[in-house]
Amino acid sequence: MEMRPVGKGKQLEQRRQRAIGLLNEGHAPVEVARLVGVDRRSVRRWNAAYRKQGAKGLAARPAPGRPSKLTARQRQRMERVLLRGAAASGFESDLWTCPRVALVIKGQFGISYHVDHIGRLLRSLGWTPQRPTRRALERDEERIQRWIKQDWPRIKKKPGS
Repeated sequence: MEMRPVGKGKQLEQRRQRAIGLLNEGHAPVEVARLVGVDRRSVRRWNAAYRKQGAKGLAARPAPGRPSKLTARQRQRMERVLLRGAAASGFESDLWTCPRVALVIKGQFGISYHVDHIGRLLRSLGWTPQRPTRRALERDEERIQRWIKQDWPRIKKKPGS
C-alpha cells in the first residue's frame, strides 16, 4: 500500500508543478527529485502524467478514505466541549475516555462513532492520549509536604557521614 505524502493537496500540486518546471529548464529527474525532496520515480511518474494529461495530470485530488461524519463546525464545537472537561458534560470525573467522547458526540450531534475510532478523531483535533497520575484516595498532601520539609532533611544522610 502506498502512503500519501505529507501536505495539503494544493501544496502537493505545487510541488509537482515545480518539479515539471525544473524538468522543462533542463534539470535531470534525479536532480529535480533531490531539489523537491522526493524519489526520482515520483518525478518520472509526474512527468509521464504531465505529458499525457497536461496540467490536469498534476492536479490535486481529494484525499482517499471516508469523509468525517462531523462537519468542520461540529468538530470545533466538539473541541470546545472537550476543553470544558468531562465533569462539565455530566461525568463523575474530569477524565475523557473514548467511550465518554463517543457518548458526548451521540448526545450533542446525534452521530454514532465506534469507540475504536474516537482515538483517530481526537488525534485529528490535535489531542493526545494521556494517562492520569495514580494517587491513593487516602493521600494527604499537607502531611506529605510537612514530612518533606521537616523529617526528610533530618533523615537524609549528610555529606561525609
